[in-house]
Amino acid sequence: MGPMPADAPLFPLRSVVLGAFVPTFVFDVGVGAMLPVVAPTATGLGASLATAGVVAALLPVGQVLADVPAGAFADRVGDRRAMLVAGGVAAIAFTTAALAPHLLTFAAAVLALGAAAAVFNLARHSYLTVITPPLRRARVLSTLGGVHRIGQFVGPFVGALVIHGGDVRGVYVLGAAAAAAATTILIVVRDDPTTRPGAVPEPVGLRDVLRDHRALLTTLGAAVLLVAAVRGARQTVIPLWGEHLGLDPAVTSVIFGIAGGVDMLLFYPAGKVMDAMGRLWIGIPSMLVMGLALALLPFTSSAAGLAVVAGLLGLGNGMSSGILMTLGADASPAQGRARFLGLWRVLQDSGAAAGPLVLSAGAALGSLAAGVWAAAALGPTAAAALARWVPRWTVHANRTTRRRAGLVP
Repeated sequence: MGPMPADAPLFPLRSVVLGAFVPTFVFDVGVGAMLPVVAPTATGLGASLATAGVVAALLPVGQVLADVPAGAFADRVGDRRAMLVAGGVAAIAFTTAALAPHLLTFAAAVLALGAAAAVFNLARHSYLTVITPPLRRARVLSTLGGVHRIGQFVGPFVGALVIHGGDVRGVYVLGAAAAAAATTILIVVRDDPTTRPGAVPEPVGLRDVLRDHRALLTTLGAAVLLVAAVRGARQTVIPLWGEHLGLDPAVTSVIFGIAGGVDMLLFYPAGKVMDAMGRLWIGIPSMLVMGLALALLPFTSSAAGLAVVAGLLGLGNGMSSGILMTLGADASPAQGRARFLGLWRVLQDSGAAAGPLVLSAGAALGSLAAGVWAAAALGPTAAAALARWVPRWTVHANRTTRRRAGLVP
C-alpha cells in the first residue's frame, strides 16, 4: 500500500475519513457505551463487587494479551482485512455478552472484546501509518486519537438512552450493531486507487523485529510506558478522588465529562504543532501539565476545586492526543510494521494499566494522596524520558533542527 500523493487532501474522504475515522467512531461508540455497564452486568449474573471488578478488567487484559498476536495477524492478512475480522469478532462478542446466561460466558465475551479491540486499533494505526506522508502524520494520527475519544465520550450517553428505554442488555445489542456497522462501512468503502498495495514486503518474524529494534524498544519504549501510565492514571484518579471527597456520583460524572470535553478540543492543534515543530513540542509540555495537575489534586477539597484540576488534566491529555501512535509510526519499519506496532502497543497498553495500579497501591497503603503524588511524579519522568530518547535529527523535528541537520534548505 502506497502513501497518499503529496498534493492529496489532508483527510482524503475514501482512504482516511471513510476508511479509518468513521469506522473508528462507530466502533468506539459501542465500546464506550459498554464500559460503564460491565460491572453492573457482572453483579447481575451473581458476581461479588470484587469479582465484578476483575471482569471489568478483562477488557484491557484482552487488549494486552492480543497486541502481539494482532500484529502477526495484521502482518499476514493486511490491515484492512484485519479490521474487518476484528469488527466481526466484536459483533459476535457483543451479542454473546447480551445473551450470556452465566458469568463465565459473559467474562469470556468481555475478554474477546478486548482482543478484537486490540486487532482493530492496531490495524487502523498501521493502515494510516502506511498511507499518510510523514509530514502529515501527526495531524492524521492525532485526529484519529480525537475520533477515538469522541466515540468513547458519546457512547455512554447513547447507552444511557438505550437503558432508559429498556434494560442493560440493550447496551450490548447497541455494541453489536455498532461493530457490525463499522465492519459494513469497511466492506463498502474500497481502497483509494492511489493507496492500493504495491509489492508486498516479505513477512518478518517477531524474533527478528525484537532483535533489530531491541535498543529502541528498551529506550524510547520506556518513555512510551511512562506516558501511557500518566494517561492511565488520569482516567481513574478523578472518580477515586471524588469518592474520597464524598461527592455524589452524579457530580463526579459531570466533572469527568468536563475533563473529557476539554480533552477533545485539542487533538487537531496538537497534531499540527507536532507536524510543524516536532514531537517534543507536544510530548514534553503535555506530561508536565498532567504531572502538575496530579500534584495539585490532593490539595482540592471541593467539587469546584476538583473540576478545575480535572480540566487541567483534560488539557494535558488533549495536548498529548496521538503522540504515542505518531511516535510508533515514526519508528516503525517498512518490513514487519504491524508486528513492531504490536510490540509498541503492548508497552502502551501495559503503561495504561500500570497507572491506575500506582493509585491503588497508595490507597491500599492507607494514603490515596500518596498514590496520586506518586502518579504525579511519573509526569516529569515521562517528559525527561521523551527528551532523552525521541530522535531529534529527523524530518519530524522542528524546522530549525531540520535545517541544522541539512534536511531542509
